[in-house]
Amino acid sequence: MDSITLKASHLYIPGDIAAKVFGDEQRAYLAYQAERSTLLVAPVSQQWFYKMHQPSQHMLKSRNLKGDKTIALHEILIDNALDNQDRELEYTLQDTSGILKISL
Repeated sequence: MDSITLKASHLYIPGDIAAKVFGDEQRAYLAYQAERSTLLVAPVSQQWFYKMHQPSQHMLKSRNLKGDKTIALHEILIDNALDNQDRELEYTLQDTSGILKISL
């Protein structure tokens, strides 16, 4: 399995992970938890996620035929004074909820 990366202030999600989390959805919810330095990512169909975290909604952009997706993180990185250097990111995929937890 490929890794999730930060590249040019965009979150790159490999196709195999994107398919598990988002299926055919074109938008995602993002919620940054500053106290944990964690970005939570969920498909917009997860209404309970919206009620719990008051996330922002972002467009999922298709990158290639393998199904890789990207999400622009400029605002989150700037608003929280986070490192925008390109790098691999640690993450966990919660199978029961379909939520990505990404360490920034």
